[in-house]
Amino acid sequence: MKAWRIETNDGIDALKLIDLPSPEPKRGQVKVRIVASSINARDMNTVRAPAARNLPLPMIPNSDGAGEVIAVGEGVTRFKAGDRVATCFFARWPAGDISADAMASALGGGEQGVLAEEVVLDEGALVRLPANLSYREGATLTCAAVTAWNGLVARGGMKAGDTVLLLGTGGVSIFALQIATIFGARAIITSKSDEKLERARSMGAWQTINYGTRPDWDKAVLEMTGGLGVDHVVEVGGPGTLQKSIEAARIGGNVALIGVLTQGEINPLPMMRKSLRLNGIYVGSREMFEDMNAAIEANGLQPVIDRTFAFSEAREAYRYMQSAGHFGKIVIDVSN
Repeated sequence: MKAWRIETNDGIDALKLIDLPSPEPKRGQVKVRIVASSINARDMNTVRAPAARNLPLPMIPNSDGAGEVIAVGEGVTRFKAGDRVATCFFARWPAGDISADAMASALGGGEQGVLAEEVVLDEGALVRLPANLSYREGATLTCAAVTAWNGLVARGGMKAGDTVLLLGTGGVSIFALQIATIFGARAIITSKSDEKLERARSMGAWQTINYGTRPDWDKAVLEMTGGLGVDHVVEVGGPGTLQKSIEAARIGGNVALIGVLTQGEINPLPMMRKSLRLNGIYVGSREMFEDMNAAIEANGLQPVIDRTFAFSEAREAYRYMQSAGHFGKIVIDVSN
């Protein structure tokens, strides 16, 4: 079988398409024919600079995959051949609080990833796909969707009528918009593209802010909320945007810190004065994934796919991610 593998620290060009023996499941393991895989910013950073993440090479990248179970090992009880499944980000985080062992089990990081025609994983590292989603759509859920669910629902406690601030239109933010909408929350989303903001409005965004023309977007959020601020912020920018996110949050609000895309310095005093909750979010557990999938199926949520690349075009898919022009998710069709 074929797989893409990071061979050296030379960036995207170090990705090589290689032949590997077809893996066979052992006791408690499941063999999956991967149909599609999606890319996250974390995957792109891993490919571009594996040494900075202290990863052993060679490494198959990507945490997100969806496919069909083609064989099961002895003792497997959760799946059978023919089942449609998606991979969990952490192979060993079934439920509860995250642990050091769970952190070490991230696919495409501590463990080999899924940008391959076939993978073998412990049965606990898989979930069933929502019945309403294709393999391509299902391949977008593992990291970005579960991260948004954890930040807003599992740890955020979002409820109908809450206000939510979303930064940008990448995978996490668009999933957060969709999740907020099905919960009956009001979402404010930012972008420097009016075209993307118009698309977000068509998906149910309550308010939009072009941060190119309103660099003081935190003040714009306060204006939109009558000076109160939002109940939740999905913070994907990191230090460069966190201060404004803190200013835009209401007293007692929730800031889900998810990404570190920008640099800057933080004054923590406003967090104390506002009694804010700052939750560090690193994806989520299998239980969160399964709860989210139930909501996806019940509400008919359809993931937004910006563009799909053939398996042979994996390098081009990463370069497209690097250009940062996407809206939603970038998918690699492993079966093509």
